[in-house]
Amino acid sequence: MANDKGSSAFEVTLSFLLGAATGFVLGVLFAPASGEETRKKIQESATKTGTKVKEGYEKVALEAEKGAKVVKEKTLEGIDAIKDFVERKKEELARKSKESAPSEEKS
Repeated sequence: MANDKGSSAFEVTLSFLLGAATGFVLGVLFAPASGEETRKKIQESATKTGTKVKEGYEKVALEAEKGAKVVKEKTLEGIDAIKDFVERKKEELARKSKESAPSEEKS
């Protein structure tokens, strides 16, 4: 589930940024300006969009790392709880075995 959430956040961010860049490029292409000005605006837009995509990716990667850490911690807690449960059952079984052993000898 955490991967789905992180993945969709990245996809939404990427889609938004690509849509904004596409809109900007189309606006620049259809605006009356010289070829040099148009190329300069497109280059600036591409640079800004690349930076935003990188920042978005870094945020998603950081959140994924945090999520993985939480999953690891919860897994270790679960393993410890299972070990404690098994140990208690072993002790219970050993105690019951000791309690029932003398009564079997008397029979």
